[in-house]
Amino acid sequence: MKAKKEIKKIVLAYSGGLDTSIIIPWLKDNYPGCEVIAVCGDVGQGSETDGLEEKAIKTGASKLYIEDLRKPFIEEFIYPTLQAGARYENQYLLGTSFARPIIAKRIVEIAKAEGADAIAHGCTGKGNDQVRFELTIKAFAPEMAIIAPWRTWDIKSREEEIAYAEEKGIPLKINRETNYSKDKNIWHLSHEGLDLESPANEPQYNKPGFLEMGVSPEMAPDKPTYVTIHFEKGVPTAIDGEEVDCITLLEKLNELGGANGIGLVDMVENRLVGMKSRGVYETPGGTILYAAHDALETITLDRETMHLKQMLAGKFADYVYFGQWYTPAREALSAFVTKTQETVTGDVKLKLYKGNIILASLTSPYTLYDEEIATFDEDDVYDQYDANGFINLFGLPIKVKATLDVRREANNK
Repeated sequence: MKAKKEIKKIVLAYSGGLDTSIIIPWLKDNYPGCEVIAVCGDVGQGSETDGLEEKAIKTGASKLYIEDLRKPFIEEFIYPTLQAGARYENQYLLGTSFARPIIAKRIVEIAKAEGADAIAHGCTGKGNDQVRFELTIKAFAPEMAIIAPWRTWDIKSREEEIAYAEEKGIPLKINRETNYSKDKNIWHLSHEGLDLESPANEPQYNKPGFLEMGVSPEMAPDKPTYVTIHFEKGVPTAIDGEEVDCITLLEKLNELGGANGIGLVDMVENRLVGMKSRGVYETPGGTILYAAHDALETITLDRETMHLKQMLAGKFADYVYFGQWYTPAREALSAFVTKTQETVTGDVKLKLYKGNIILASLTSPYTLYDEEIATFDEDDVYDQYDANGFINLFGLPIKVKATLDVRREANNK
């Protein structure tokens, strides 16, 4: 890393939250005379970007970039991960994980254009995001200095962060009583900290203000909602027969899912740095898309392709979770996934009801489901007698072993 005296311009990954709000004045104090340029990647956090420019300038930044990354975020990160069926530890739909590489890549581009000496971020030394940001920076700017205040400063807790912000006169939208650590984008909202740090505590889903993207299943309507999603080669393109752009599609599904209590996950996960952490995730639209995509693949993928893809989905999720998006291994897996999606086209009708997603209908021009073969009624296309030879050959190793075991046992008596 360059010496402090050489760092005169720093580009900061900026959200306007607690961490990055206090980092601007901290950088100004610790790198005297440096210019701080803030960059906010808009991946669908909505109103959180309101007033950011004024706040960034007031706290010491020379300028703020707000980059609208929603469309490429969905098309280049969310959809490939959805197509892969990737879930980290079979539950987490990777909402924070795949948002970091696209933000970090854009920050690198701006840092190069601005002639910056370093890139700074507000990720803690305990979390996963520090790895995701820095691996991306290394992929596109391997010589760039990286400043991670959480790994060097004297502040040790969010309580001390709040005190520092108050000392510097930085306005915050949180307080000590509601200081959950949250991350929001168009795909999800995560909650960590406070009472959630103990897995013994039930999340307060019905507490006003806790859930932001929907309601708890108990508060959902008593009447189910039906939705039909159309996919083209594994990519959702229409809702209820209406073609829409990717942003509108996800916003609509978030609305439908949230209203019906869909997509709440409470899990203890294994962080990359080695510790376990507890988080509560809201992913209403994403949960619907995963359910629909999984269902469509049951009739459009052959058995061997489906089983191999399911085996590799966990590895794909690991690469995303560990910040290894820009790696040959992830790219190679994506090439495999893309090939599998060539026939994943069709319509999936789902019933949403009090937190549940119930499959109602599946159709595809590439379906591999043949009613004539699958029927329990009489048919002329499947000779059940053929099963005799199949089972004899398939079970031959088992039969041979059992026969020899009996023979050996008899010889040993």
